[in-house]
Amino acid sequence: MAEAEGISSATPTEEMNGAGNLMDFLDEPFPDVGTYEDFHTIDWLREKSRDTDRHRKITSKSKESIWEFIKSLLDAWSGWLVMLLIGLLSGTLAGVIDLAVDWMTDLKEGVCLSALWYSHEQCCWTSNETTFADRDKCPQWQKWAELMTGYTEGAGVYVLNYFLYVLWALFFSFLAVSLVRVFAPYACGSGIPEIKTILSGFIIRGYLGKWTLLIKTVTLVLAVSSGLSLGKEGPLVHVACCCGNLFCSLFSKYSKNEGKRREVLSAAAAAGVSVAFGAPIGGVLFSLEEVSYYFPLKTLWRAFFAALVAAFTLRSINPFGNNRLVLFYVEYHTPWYMAELVPFILLGVFGGLWGTLFIRCNIAWCRRRKTTLLGKYPVLEVIVVTGITAVLAYPNPYTRRSTSELISELFNDCGALESSQLCDYINNPNMTRPVDDIPDRPAGPGVYSALWQLALALIFKIVITIFTFGMKIPSGLFIPSMAVGAIAGRIVGIAVEQMAYHHHDWIIFKNWCRPGADCVTPGLYAMVGAAACLGGVTRMTVSLVVIMFELTGGLEYIVPLMAAAVTSKWVADAFGKEGIYEAHIQLNGYPYLDQDEFTHRTLATDVMRPRRNEPPLAVLTQDSTTVEDVETLIKDTDYNGFPVVVSRESERLIGFVQRRDLILAIKNARQKQDGVVSNSVVYFTEDAPQLPASNPQPLKLRRILNLSPFTVTDHTPMETVVDIFRKLGLRQCLVTRSGRLLGIITKKDVLRHMAQMMNQDPESIMFN
Repeated sequence: MAEAEGISSATPTEEMNGAGNLMDFLDEPFPDVGTYEDFHTIDWLREKSRDTDRHRKITSKSKESIWEFIKSLLDAWSGWLVMLLIGLLSGTLAGVIDLAVDWMTDLKEGVCLSALWYSHEQCCWTSNETTFADRDKCPQWQKWAELMTGYTEGAGVYVLNYFLYVLWALFFSFLAVSLVRVFAPYACGSGIPEIKTILSGFIIRGYLGKWTLLIKTVTLVLAVSSGLSLGKEGPLVHVACCCGNLFCSLFSKYSKNEGKRREVLSAAAAAGVSVAFGAPIGGVLFSLEEVSYYFPLKTLWRAFFAALVAAFTLRSINPFGNNRLVLFYVEYHTPWYMAELVPFILLGVFGGLWGTLFIRCNIAWCRRRKTTLLGKYPVLEVIVVTGITAVLAYPNPYTRRSTSELISELFNDCGALESSQLCDYINNPNMTRPVDDIPDRPAGPGVYSALWQLALALIFKIVITIFTFGMKIPSGLFIPSMAVGAIAGRIVGIAVEQMAYHHHDWIIFKNWCRPGADCVTPGLYAMVGAAACLGGVTRMTVSLVVIMFELTGGLEYIVPLMAAAVTSKWVADAFGKEGIYEAHIQLNGYPYLDQDEFTHRTLATDVMRPRRNEPPLAVLTQDSTTVEDVETLIKDTDYNGFPVVVSRESERLIGFVQRRDLILAIKNARQKQDGVVSNSVVYFTEDAPQLPASNPQPLKLRRILNLSPFTVTDHTPMETVVDIFRKLGLRQCLVTRSGRLLGIITKKDVLRHMAQMMNQDPESIMFN
């Protein structure tokens, strides 16, 4: 297989072109032909044809002997093996991250004396002196002030605990930003915008490397534990893609073909969401809807398998100790009623508005960070934001705890055994109903004080998340967005519940809410609100609904979730089409062609280069260019490739040759072939003519020539050209008229033109 791989890597278009073995100066193909420079776009068509050639060779060889047949079977199974390995590693890493985050979040408040590595909950589980009423209190778990002073109450104790909470938060975030800055600058942010760009065919070397994987895993734990308003879900997609890239390097089928590698990364993204939310099917749909650019049916099955293995691995680690894949598993006992669709849709509107507000403010802040002194002090920025977050979060019990725990409490239905403030209802002493069907009750003082605290928490989360997302630490956006929605939803849910209780004779409640019945579930409103806000920020719809019901186990609430998700998308789209990830792609200037329609009536001739008043197109001729001419052209220009024509007079197009392949071929020929000098003629023809002995040895380079470059005529509408670039993943396309070469259109020309048509700065899309 390796042998077949080696041959195929040097013959990107040989079989397709019928070129044969014409590279005289080498017996074996030279390395690195057909590879790409950093920050360049891959040629999907070329990668696909290379893989077809490789597959054809393996199939024809498999009939020669048993050994070759076994090798062909191994080649066929290597894809499934890679998926298995990705699932196992990403599931294990997610479990370790969950356990570590749990322990370190509790470490800010206190420590378990019986076993230092136990979190608060584990510590009190193992204690024999824990009562059900005071399940959070046990002698083995001590807060820092109690450990140092021996007192449990008083102003001094509170201040000391407060001070240590802030100190731990600052320590964790400082450690995280320092590790990212020193060892892996690519480990910051959520990683999803970059992964979308990489999957669309862009190359960012090191973004999915081993160091990035290691540092992202460690700093993710530190960043989430520091109490900042960020989640671990987005970065887990990046971690899973790093695992995918790691295993790709073990198999030449993937390591030598960038197109095949991207199929693996698409499936790895699905495994990442699968372990982030415990939602395997949601993960596959997320990869399909949100991050992937090219998603053939084969990749769908493999993504499904990788997500399954990852979820299974996480389930065997059981990080939350509840035999579930997620922290916020809920079970509601009441159905929802048609009249409740009104508040659900209102929550969808809120989600859309919050999504728009967040994207605009966050992008404005990130742009400011890029263009002012603020960007030069990333460590200071992280320290300041962490300090403000910790100081403001500690006094409010709803912001002090980890965001996942907060969402879990907001999703919860108030049972008879709940000790939460949100469940402080006034009970009817004559109530003799079964435990799980508690009727609606009037709210007690605990509920009203909880509502005040939640309202403050909502404002705090909305503001602080804008400044947190995009800092130089791993930061996901799913959990903070869900927290904003869940808080808003719970407040609305309690309001509707109290209205239904006190005004059950109103016409809207009369039909479905009798006195003494359990009509309204506030936790369901929190769930719908969370989905609406997440949808408003990311513009996901299908995958979002599936993730939400897998996350909560609430299958019968699909319709409310769908209503909220669609409403939030409509409302947010009314203010701007792009979600947060597309906005960050645009901000960073990545060459990403999104799937929006191009409706302007321009032609290929308006976009192609050279324009009027520009120097003519840099071309090579098939049989009259010397090695020196080629080297001068390479030195004087920075183009990625050159069209090859019959002669400068006729300008008839023959093919296209990549700059990198030319450089490697000439370098190799000078080293290995005698007689190649600066005035040797380079031939791209089938046969070089017989030259007199006094002439220098010619250099035949037909082998690296692509004889079927993609061409359009000068009158092709740009709408069609954009579609071709999008669907075929082209790097460049040549413009001809009656077979004569007129110019070239590259992916960056297309992006520049699209930006111009939308009245944006065309230079803003150049990756810096």
